[in-house]
Amino acid sequence: MSTSSSLNGKRIVLGVGGGIAAYKSIELLRRLVDSGAFVSPVLTQSSLKFVGETTFSALGSEPARTSLWDSGDPIPHTRLGQQADVIVVSPATADLIARYAAGIADDLLTTTLVATSAPVVMVAAMHTEMWQHPSVEDNIATLRRRGVIVIEPETGRLAGGDIGVGRLATIERVVATIEGLFIKSNKSGSLSGKKVLVTAGGTREAIDPVRYIGNRSSGKQGIAFAEQAANFGAEVTLVSTVPAAAGRGVEVIEVESAQEMFDAVSALAGETDLVVMAAAVADFRSKIISPTKIKKNNGAPQIVLEPTPDILAYLGSVKPKNQVLVGFAAETGDPEAEARRKLKAKNADFVVANNVLEHDAGFAVDTNRVTLVFGDSQVTLALADKRDIASKVLSFVAEWAFKNGVWSE
Repeated sequence: MSTSSSLNGKRIVLGVGGGIAAYKSIELLRRLVDSGAFVSPVLTQSSLKFVGETTFSALGSEPARTSLWDSGDPIPHTRLGQQADVIVVSPATADLIARYAAGIADDLLTTTLVATSAPVVMVAAMHTEMWQHPSVEDNIATLRRRGVIVIEPETGRLAGGDIGVGRLATIERVVATIEGLFIKSNKSGSLSGKKVLVTAGGTREAIDPVRYIGNRSSGKQGIAFAEQAANFGAEVTLVSTVPAAAGRGVEVIEVESAQEMFDAVSALAGETDLVVMAAAVADFRSKIISPTKIKKNNGAPQIVLEPTPDILAYLGSVKPKNQVLVGFAAETGDPEAEARRKLKAKNADFVVANNVLEHDAGFAVDTNRVTLVFGDSQVTLALADKRDIASKVLSFVAEWAFKNGVWSE
């Protein structure tokens, strides 16, 4: 399964800002062209301090442009802006973000940004102190109010050897976000107007006011599903046991225990078009919760366990005919076999299976490899960023729902 066809024939202006991360835009350009897009590179003068015009001309769909005055076209910014299906700026530096937010149009890239009605994606990258500066935060907020999609930087090693937030997002994440824009315009893969409920994180089952029974789930995959569903045009509610920033189109409900998650989900599920149960819900909880901290000088306590509510089974038992239910199987043995058992036992439409013992696809990492089990079929997705995994699964599920009449056109 691939979502690359959503970019086939699309015209993309790739703007490159003057930051050290400019070299990564070479790979982004290659990926977009390989996906079938017609990509017009536009390089700022400051970006040329880091990368070469020749490289972008060689890899782009047409020669790179660096100035308003470097061709016979008297109004290149108007042509680029009008013909573009999307404009992507990577890296979007603090300077570029500020100039765009202020409406300054003094070079080819900024004039193109001001002269377009196409969607704009700004892939932010800068040093930590710059990203956290109040002026940058205000400018980001301004752009988002205007409908600009801002892909926030990630945490990692920065120029100069520092570790912190500011690192350019992965190419997989950027491409998935761009693909999502066109999946929204293609009704067979769209979530526009749909209500989506996503759960994320591992539940905590208290044994006393201090300690709890839990698991290693970080919630990253579930949060990625919520973010990408919003990018696909859905109205999203995220029920999460880990703190999560509410992006555009996402309402966050924080819970802790399996019972709290059950209460929140059961209250919302009836009016939901798609439920993605990505949370790692504990199967058992302590039957008795001590009202005070258990002291070790009293010896090891005898903890009697009882089952928690089976949220996926409950959802399957009350599932409306126009709802799609996606479960998860995070396993250590045979994930596909367990996923197929869950698919039937819980009356789910899909189960996403993965092996959490894999170092690059288990808990608390940014990547995943999964098998999507449905009906008598299954589709395996290779190792990718969790946002990319979410994008592909959501696209596949939406296409399936329209094709099989679960959702009407």
